[in-house]
Amino acid sequence: MIKIFCGFDEREAAGTHVFISSVMRRASKPVSFVPLNLLNLRSYDERHKDGSNAFIYSRFLVPWISGYHGHAIFADGADMLCRTDIAELWDMFDPFMAVQVVKHDYLTQYTRKYVGTKMEAQNDNYSRKNWSSLMLINCAHRFWRRISPETIGDMTGPQLHRFTFIDERYIGELPHEWNHLVMEYPHNANAKIAHFTLGVPAFPEYRNVPFSEEWREELRQVNKVTD
Repeated sequence: MIKIFCGFDEREAAGTHVFISSVMRRASKPVSFVPLNLLNLRSYDERHKDGSNAFIYSRFLVPWISGYHGHAIFADGADMLCRTDIAELWDMFDPFMAVQVVKHDYLTQYTRKYVGTKMEAQNDNYSRKNWSSLMLINCAHRFWRRISPETIGDMTGPQLHRFTFIDERYIGELPHEWNHLVMEYPHNANAKIAHFTLGVPAFPEYRNVPFSEEWREELRQVNKVTD
């Protein structure tokens, strides 16, 4: 069973459903989904005030939710489109690593994101930007036992998103096509996960970005009703 935790924010709810549909329609193995909805995480009190979406910090609770057992995928989800069999990613699991990520090294070309929506926010540059947006997590690894609802509240965004609690040797690398940043990188027709990190095609400002028609087709599949 492939276990996927995905971000959920009611302001981008359509995006989460699109991501889940895009995974299910291509997966060659059974998949389970756990949307990270703060309303369902009663034992976690989100005290950070600097998040641009609702799941910016709850993602780090995946090992705790999993009882520090097994492994799991975390994906932002709300702004992603899976274009291939997610089992390919699952099979890359390395039990030596605490986490495996696409190690982006870039400076954003856009100072604002979610432009034209109520979510519009500053889009700052920072070290290891977007590393934590797609993670293959070894929930049983000893470094994750440092992370719980209590400890997250005492840690800063940079500490969490830069994985300062994990020894560098245990941060593995995934191929870039597994977290292709739309508009930030040159178009890659072979992207396995298209990540609309600036805004999903449902937002007017981003309706014509690369992969937008594929995203809308997936939305049509979600909304399709048959007699």
